[in-house]
Amino acid sequence: MAPKEKKHKPATKITDKPEEQVMSEKRHNMIAYLDPEGKITELEEITQWIRESRINKNSANVIGVDGTELIQGRVNKVNVNVSPDILNTVLELQDDPNAPYSIPIMCTRVCLLRMKCMGDIFSSQINKGDLPMRYKFLLHVLIQCISNRRAGYDMAGNDLVGLMVALVLNKSFSISE
Repeated sequence: MAPKEKKHKPATKITDKPEEQVMSEKRHNMIAYLDPEGKITELEEITQWIRESRINKNSANVIGVDGTELIQGRVNKVNVNVSPDILNTVLELQDDPNAPYSIPIMCTRVCLLRMKCMGDIFSSQINKGDLPMRYKFLLHVLIQCISNRRAGYDMAGNDLVGLMVALVLNKSFSISE
């Protein structure tokens, strides 16, 4: 009797899931995925909107130097400090210096209800998984590209959720502040 051949498992797992489902799965430490080929029709409108919006080009940390707040980034392993005015000019944020840098909490909560958020809107953080796909994707992009988080990319604080609400409602908002 000949020995039985062992079946080898493939190195990568092939899935029959559609790309929308794969993108909506929880993942950590991922960069924003803007579907460059335009294959995901469900996200086509929001992807185009994000590409054309004023938030398409930025991320930063805020530090205090000599009593002044500066934006700090790291370029080629060197810390680079930039004032909010320069950042606003270079990144084309279209910030109005007189615009608010926060959205009233009641406005945020009402907007989250209108977005059909399934999570606790009274919490200090919102889980992006509690939002419908297009808003989940928008919050994912904001967390990945604007937030100064180092880990835990599923939750967004009130300031970032406020920015999302300002963008969705097309309200005046100072991102650089």
